[in-house]
Amino acid sequence: MDNDMYGHVNNVNYYSYFDTVINQFLIEKADFDPVTSKQIGFIVKSSCEYLRPVAYPQKLTGAFKVMRVGTSSVDYAVGIFNEDNILSAIGYLTHVFVDRSTQKPMPITGKLLEAMTLALV
Repeated sequence: MDNDMYGHVNNVNYYSYFDTVINQFLIEKADFDPVTSKQIGFIVKSSCEYLRPVAYPQKLTGAFKVMRVGTSSVDYAVGIFNEDNILSAIGYLTHVFVDRSTQKPMPITGKLLEAMTLALV
């Protein structure tokens, strides 16, 4: 899965990169535990702008910002930069936070809301 038949990272892999960047933020900045947290996030909307191809084994960097915080949802933008620090793709994603048991939306509160608000651009 590193490079596709055209010699670059296939577009589907970018969504995995976006997920990793967002989850790293949630774990490190919001004390989010994806295994035990009462509240979990579902991606309900996503899109990607592909600006230039990258190829394995280039080292990539992800950058993250919160675009909007709602009652139970958050909009993110995630940039993927190539090894020359040139923006290669931008992902736009919406998380809705739900109760783990009922899977019904619930308000973002506490450390999660604090981290989202601090990352709001």
